[in-house]
Amino acid sequence: MKKTQPPGAPKTLWSLRRGEHCAIAGYDDLLAEAYKVRLMEFGFYPGERVSCLQSPGFGAPKVYRVNNTIYSLDDEIADHILVESTGP
Repeated sequence: MKKTQPPGAPKTLWSLRRGEHCAIAGYDDLLAEAYKVRLMEFGFYPGERVSCLQSPGFGAPKVYRVNNTIYSLDDEIADHILVESTGP
């Protein structure tokens, strides 16, 4: 089942589709501090540009590029990473 965000909800990393890119805006308050720290160690810090390389169906983890490194994140984490558009 596809997750949909309510109108006006902040955009999350999980909402990106293949080929889209964004900048990390921050994290929501529900994500544990240990996850925030670890994600920043991986390069997912505010202001960093992220691209979605793969967006398979059926809830499978998506594949992202950040800092020229490729990571796979599932919805339990990526849905807590807030993003903003960076333009074309």
